[in-house]
Amino acid sequence: VEDKLQENVRQTLEILRNAGIKIWMLTGDKLETATCIAKSSKLIGREHDIYTFKTITTREDCLQELNMFRRKTDSCLIITGDTLQICLGFYESDLMELIIQCPAVVVCRCSPTQKANVVSLLKKYGQKRVRVCAIGDGGNDVSMIQAADVGVGIVGKEGKQASLAADFSINQFSYLSDLLLVHGRNSYKRSAALSQFVMHRGLIISVMQAVFSSIFYYASVALYQGFLLVGYGTIYTMFPVFSLVLDKDVHSEIALLYPELYKELSKGRSLSFKTFFLWVFISIYQGGAIMYGSFLLFDDDFIHVVSITFTSLILTELLMVALTIRTWHPLMIVAQLLSLSGYVISLIVFKSHFDPAFLQSFDFIWKVLIVTLASCLPLYILKFIQVKCAPPIQTKLQQYTSLK
Repeated sequence: VEDKLQENVRQTLEILRNAGIKIWMLTGDKLETATCIAKSSKLIGREHDIYTFKTITTREDCLQELNMFRRKTDSCLIITGDTLQICLGFYESDLMELIIQCPAVVVCRCSPTQKANVVSLLKKYGQKRVRVCAIGDGGNDVSMIQAADVGVGIVGKEGKQASLAADFSINQFSYLSDLLLVHGRNSYKRSAALSQFVMHRGLIISVMQAVFSSIFYYASVALYQGFLLVGYGTIYTMFPVFSLVLDKDVHSEIALLYPELYKELSKGRSLSFKTFFLWVFISIYQGGAIMYGSFLLFDDDFIHVVSITFTSLILTELLMVALTIRTWHPLMIVAQLLSLSGYVISLIVFKSHFDPAFLQSFDFIWKVLIVTLASCLPLYILKFIQVKCAPPIQTKLQQYTSLK
């Protein structure tokens, strides 16, 4: 029975390899068949040697093979399931430390239970940042898919058992490049931006309350009334902040054309302690700039401090969302306008909480602009300098592609 490869399997494996993803093949085929498939599918690159683990039965044979394989640096490993099981019984940690460094591994004559065990061992002996994704198309892959961090099932001729047990279901193996390099990358970038911005949104208003209390000898007096706090977390800022899930730094074509962009994710630069403390510093600066700016510049208008500071706070959040966005989506613009319109309407409706005469005056407008510029303008200047002096790799690729 001829078992043909699906379309674009070779190109997909090459893209994933360039993206820094190590690929293992766990199959129930014979040794010769698995070796031919690994070569024909380009799972093993031309620049890599192949080391086939010999059949062993004793501890001495296992140690001898391990020493032989240790000398074969940067070689792909082909091993049978029975041999792997014996080696794991004698030298589990030594074997896993060796084969994890291999560019590619093929385990043939592998039972469903052994597939799941291999995935579990990868999770156990892999580095802290290693995540295991298991891809299968048959019922014998279900245990492996469930044991992995992420399971991907392919709907094939063998049925839908794998796709029903997996986290994600695709129709062809070639769709895996879109799933990881485009959707997976965007999901990571968007989740990182959204989580940190939600933290910034809550911390900045907390800093403002802390500054307000410290000025008045730490009196337990709320700066803003309850409806303003509720509105700040919902109507006034919710739509722009959550519109960040539509953001993307590069187009899908560029992400597939340059799979090395996916490799950058492993460095964790989008979500790290550095970015966390950076957003904390931004929140402290902006909260302090709004409150101290209002008190120092407009001490005579202390009665209007709520109107000035809260309006500046809303405008600061909208401007910070605009600063974070890399590719504008029409719904992002709609979200910004909805939030701003909602706040303007609340100023008109809640006349008992705001001074209508002061809101309509020119003093209110220019004072709000001064405080907002003090909190946002330095960050915009720093962002401009960073883009001009040290642009990120995706910006360079966008410009290069547009020039071509």
